[in-house]
Amino acid sequence: MAEFEAVVFGAGVRGTIYADYALDHPEELNIVAVAEPDAERREQFARNHSLRADRCFSSWEELLTAGTNGQVLINTTMDRMHHASTIAAIKAGYDVLLEKPMAPLLPENVELVTVAEQHGRLLQICHVLRYTPFAQAVRRVIDGGTLGRITSLDHRENLAYWHMAHSFVRGNWRNSEIASPMILTKCCHDFDLLGWLLRRRVRRLNSFGSLTHFTSENAPDPQVPLRCSDGCPVASECKYDATRFYGQDTEGWPFDLVTPVADREARLEALKVSPYGRCVYRCDNNVVDHQTVNMEYEDGTTATLVMNGQGYEESRNLRIDGTRATLIARFGEKQEITVYHHSGPEEKIPVQASDESGHGAGDTGLMRGFLDALRKGPGESTTTARESLESHLLAFAAEQSRLQYNVIDMEEFRRRNQAHE
Repeated sequence: MAEFEAVVFGAGVRGTIYADYALDHPEELNIVAVAEPDAERREQFARNHSLRADRCFSSWEELLTAGTNGQVLINTTMDRMHHASTIAAIKAGYDVLLEKPMAPLLPENVELVTVAEQHGRLLQICHVLRYTPFAQAVRRVIDGGTLGRITSLDHRENLAYWHMAHSFVRGNWRNSEIASPMILTKCCHDFDLLGWLLRRRVRRLNSFGSLTHFTSENAPDPQVPLRCSDGCPVASECKYDATRFYGQDTEGWPFDLVTPVADREARLEALKVSPYGRCVYRCDNNVVDHQTVNMEYEDGTTATLVMNGQGYEESRNLRIDGTRATLIARFGEKQEITVYHHSGPEEKIPVQASDESGHGAGDTGLMRGFLDALRKGPGESTTTARESLESHLLAFAAEQSRLQYNVIDMEEFRRRNQAHE
């Protein structure tokens, strides 16, 4: 019998990844119920976890009403559903692992923290970067004093151009009215990581960014249709052509979001109606495709966070300059950390090898950390809702600065937005 039993809200990509931990570690975790509105995903999830039909629901409300026996909840619903579903689950007695971002509206984030603390429940947010061997290695270098007193930090979140188009132009996070601002959706991870590495808080910040490329004005030909399958005159030279990108027999993300049937003809047929078949210059997207955040921490350290939607590959790049040494690191398909000592040779910092997939083994580390927090209480790496609130406050402040062209005093911003606690 498993140590913990869990229910899952949302059987999409993230929910499936976290729940699959139970398949590899059945002695620790067992999935006992799922709520998922998409019948095909729900049925596939049920097969994977051997769930009876009476343990499968089309909505989280139905699952809670049925009163299943799980002790913990993995909540990977869409952003706009996080607040209501998590509040209801906490009040029903669940400890919750909640996908980031916590919620798309700032007051909802504050309420989630308050309700979890009032009910004595663990609410942990899926900031997986902390749990990677890469991030753990960087933190050990900083804590060991190798870099000296840190003076500045530069961090880049590089989205590959195709990922930007898939998730933030055609996909579920394309529009802040149905999801969240881009800097919150994509970079609350990064705000959290920087605060965790530096062990200090931001004093003030400003931000700049816009939607520059993925607009109708930038269509390469005025005759491009609404869908790539409708006879686009520039299809052969367009790197975003959906029929070429998704029309493959390949399994897995992002191809199975068009249809899980790993067949080229099935994918091409699905693209005729799927949102992923739309021309990237003819979508209803409004989130930025690049943004920069400038931060000053409470000790005077300065940092820059860049979100770039035109990368040639998926990666994060980090540079930390201190009074004794400089650290330059790359987190992507390759993971590299090099320390350049000011009075000595360069030093390669080993990153623990792992065959565990997903965010550089961070997904597995997150699940281990969550279960360990349930056993012993939150540890120093646990992304509790209270700690995660800080990264979300920074994202909301950055978006306000971007829109209003001003500098945000973070102490005043925190006071004002948490005043009703």
